[in-house]
Amino acid sequence: QVQLVESGGGSVQAGGSLRLSCAASGDTYNSLCMGWFRRAPGKEREWVATFYRVDGRTYYADSVKGRFTISQDNAKRTVYLQMNTLKPEDTAMYYCAAGDPVSGGYCLSFRYWGQGTQVTVSS
Repeated sequence: QVQLVESGGGSVQAGGSLRLSCAASGDTYNSLCMGWFRRAPGKEREWVATFYRVDGRTYYADSVKGRFTISQDNAKRTVYLQMNTLKPEDTAMYYCAAGDPVSGGYCLSFRYWGQGTQVTVSS
């Protein structure tokens, strides 16, 4: 079985914080790339962050760099997204994703996706 289940979303005021969790099971546990994406109303899906499990390196979109942190707890088979200094433009459905790198170590075309957790940031 393959599962990615997000949790931790909610409504906060601008400047607040939220911590999203993504519990993995099945083949997703063995994935070398773990990522977070989001989709705001009327917009295309946007990449937010990636955790490369091979070496622990992390990557962030410019829009969240310095405010968001992606991490994992292998024992709990969980990846996290700590979101600080939230802005109204961060409002979106957030999705956890898992996959494997292509040649060269690039994380592309995530294979597995969770159902999403809603994050709403008010002014």
